Amino acid sequence: MAQKKMGEILIENKLITELQLTEALELQKLFPGQTIGQLLCKLGYLNESDLSYILEQTGKRQRLTDILIRDKLISNEKLGNALALSKREDIPLYQALYKLRYLEEPQLARIIASQYDLSFVQIELQDIDADLARYINATFAQKRKIVPIAKIGSTLTLAMVYPLKLQELKELEASIRHRIIPVIATDSDIGRAQQRLYRSIAVQQPVTELVIEDFSDDNFGDLLSEGKAIDEPDVEEEVRKVTERDSIIVKLVNKIIFDASIKKASDIHIEPYPGKNDVIVRMRVDGHCTVYQRIPYRYKYAIPSRIKIMADLDIAERRRPQDGKINFKKFGPLDMELRVATMPTAGNLEDVVIRLLDTGKNVSLDQVGFSERNRLIFSDAMKKPYGLILVVGPTGSGKTTTLHSAIAGINSPEKKIWTAEDPVEITQNGLRQVQVNPRIGLTFAAALRSFLRLDPDVIMVGEMRDLETASIAVEASLTGHLVLSTLHTNSAAETVTRLLEMGLDPYSFSDSLICVLAQRLARTLCAECKAAYAPSAAEIQELVEEYGPEQFSRTGINPAELTLYRAVGCHSCGNSGYSGRMGLHELLECTDAIKGLIKRKVDTDLVRSQAMEDGMYSLKQDGILKIFNGLTDIHEVRRVCIK
Repeated sequence: MAQKKMGEILIENKLITELQLTEALELQKLFPGQTIGQLLCKLGYLNESDLSYILEQTGKRQRLTDILIRDKLISNEKLGNALALSKREDIPLYQALYKLRYLEEPQLARIIASQYDLSFVQIELQDIDADLARYINATFAQKRKIVPIAKIGSTLTLAMVYPLKLQELKELEASIRHRIIPVIATDSDIGRAQQRLYRSIAVQQPVTELVIEDFSDDNFGDLLSEGKAIDEPDVEEEVRKVTERDSIIVKLVNKIIFDASIKKASDIHIEPYPGKNDVIVRMRVDGHCTVYQRIPYRYKYAIPSRIKIMADLDIAERRRPQDGKINFKKFGPLDMELRVATMPTAGNLEDVVIRLLDTGKNVSLDQVGFSERNRLIFSDAMKKPYGLILVVGPTGSGKTTTLHSAIAGINSPEKKIWTAEDPVEITQNGLRQVQVNPRIGLTFAAALRSFLRLDPDVIMVGEMRDLETASIAVEASLTGHLVLSTLHTNSAAETVTRLLEMGLDPYSFSDSLICVLAQRLARTLCAECKAAYAPSAAEIQELVEEYGPEQFSRTGINPAELTLYRAVGCHSCGNSGYSGRMGLHELLECTDAIKGLIKRKVDTDLVRSQAMEDGMYSLKQDGILKIFNGLTDIHEVRRVCIK
């Protein structure tokens, strides 16, 4: 069915007549850039508020992205960067465009005005009457980024960066008992007008003034070309340069960090080499390291020094490792935290590794990638009033993310939850989170012992590194607390024997343990380009052999009906064929049979066999089931699963 046009909708709502629509259509032939709604308002046949209401209700409002693309105002690549920043920072697209300086303030304000059929104004400060301050509360004006700029009779002209919702505008009109004419102005103009009108408030700096440089991909070579060609850089001279705000080094470092964020990298590796070899910058995306840029050797001292200044580290100390944090909001357009570690390397140089932390962002337990059996057991375990839950795997396997996802599901005012972490990477409201610091004696064991005196319901310990921490965790779980922790072990069954070998009392341990979750992260196939295919009999047989023929027969899967997918590569996934990562899991439930084996201190193989009889899938089996669901491929499963 054909979509109704705006004129038809307005007639149906009895806002205009057919004759008035005909007149507007004739006028549109002379002004093809004007919409029917705009022309009807200019002819006096339609109120702007009625037009705005109809546009919002029917979804006929032009989208900002459509306007930008239609008028070729920015490239698709820049628009993609702005949309990514908008999603990451949870801000409107127009704010992301401001932050990235892809469009000048007046230009973008005019586009927003056109999108909402409003007038764009340039505010003249000297024309603003001080008496206007009594109509709009200062705090409300600052929060909504609005300011009254004129009043004629009972009509108030209200300038705003972005249009208020129609309902909010109606409520404001009722509150001040004046008709409001909304107009669009730039953030800077409104900030200055607020400062003049409400002299007692400190007006926030416009977001455009926080940006140092345009970070689009096409200017990296330009940045490098701005530097002067020199033979061998002088250390002291380079350190002096990085303290200058307009230094090319500042722009280079900000550009590297910004691009890493857009690519969703987890780590940045800065690797200088002796002599006249380039500085290599690598990024880890979805667990894979790739070379991002080669930077001329003349920056090999300056780039590490600049990063150390940002992290408040000692730039004069280059003989020992250092670590610190950067609040990048102070230096660029992204509100994010970075963890920095330096390491002295050969040739009097320093490597720097920067980890990008997604603070405050959780995923729900449903998004972790559990199979139905694992999800039910793990969810039930988190509802227990006391006991010990362990999540194990190598560094970077998503253990902390899984624990925080689980805690988010039980986080409520009725539960007091303490966490000891190193470092605190994910934050949640309602949790009391402690950063351990072994240098001052605040170890995991010390924090855990103190938590027991703070009336907790749930305790999370970042890692069980020693017998003392493990023993206190078991004791806490037996005295009425739910304790969660992580270990660096390869499998769920191996975790049980490892803790027994550390010296834990087998009876206390068996009574406290609820479950052990082993985890790996495998890359998922790109949904945009993955290709389906019918696997050969040999390929199916190979998968069945890797799964285990006997266990495979219990799954009820018909090999003849299987469709598999392969990685292809497209623009969305950077031609890798993969986009994002998912968890592969091995969940050992501490059944009565397992408790009996723990008390007898049996070896790993017996624990694993019993767990499999109880319904546990191995990591590789869980991965193969996800291959059958079209989520990943065998190459990824083999890469992350040892057995």
